[in-house]
Amino acid sequence: MQRYFYPYGRGLKDLTGIFPGTITPWLIGGLILLVLITSSIAIRSWRESKRSPYFFLRVQAAKKMQSYAVATIGLIIATLATTAYAWQSPADTSPRVALLSHAKPLPVAYAASPDSAVVADASPVALDITLSPASVEISPIEVATDPLQRSELPEEYNKFNPTVELKDSTQLGDVFFSTDITSNYEAINPGRRFTEGFYTIYATFSYDSMADGMVWSWVWRHNGQVIDGGNQVWEYGVDGPGYVYLRPETGFLLGEYTLDVWVNGKLLTQSSFTITEGVSAAN
Repeated sequence: MQRYFYPYGRGLKDLTGIFPGTITPWLIGGLILLVLITSSIAIRSWRESKRSPYFFLRVQAAKKMQSYAVATIGLIIATLATTAYAWQSPADTSPRVALLSHAKPLPVAYAASPDSAVVADASPVALDITLSPASVEISPIEVATDPLQRSELPEEYNKFNPTVELKDSTQLGDVFFSTDITSNYEAINPGRRFTEGFYTIYATFSYDSMADGMVWSWVWRHNGQVIDGGNQVWEYGVDGPGYVYLRPETGFLLGEYTLDVWVNGKLLTQSSFTITEGVSAAN
């Protein structure tokens, strides 16, 4: 919302285009002063026209009184008009924006700094789409009920043999994506939609019933293609928070990025986020 600054009192309008804003109060004050001067001269002339002992002096005083009385009336009208215009409410020239309650929010502009990014949408957007059987031909891989069964652990990220068996109670929590994390490995302003650019995405998660000696792997994919990952022997205890991160050399490009986390060759969690085109935001 546009705000106005009133340097000489609440409601005093800036007469931009006619007089500068700082001259307006001086103009009104000057008109009032002229009214006082002309009215005082008119009153004094009226007294002279009544008290002068000579006829010609009374006539001159009467003419002078008439002239200054007319000038006083004109100045009073000008003062009132200027004051009335100056005290009008300022015109609101701010742009009008319609808020759509069911519109999907647009991503905001990405700040082009090497170590920062702007989260465009901090929550996943759920879409309810109904397709008729004949409208789309769906391949068997697209109708798989369990997305964790669609991924395979690449050989380059499966180089260690675990010394501790995987437990039935071992689990990894939900993955949260963000551009920054706290010292306790908690996501700051997590989201699933980010803009293009060069920055770091952190993936934080919790783990439970892990054991040192297990082997874990993480694999990053861009539009289904493996782009990065890692493989280590687990040495971080039974439970707690954890994280991995991704900073592509090419920067984040448009499309979907997916993270798979494996323990002892079993895919325990999978999550993804989307990179969209940044749009300029003026608000």
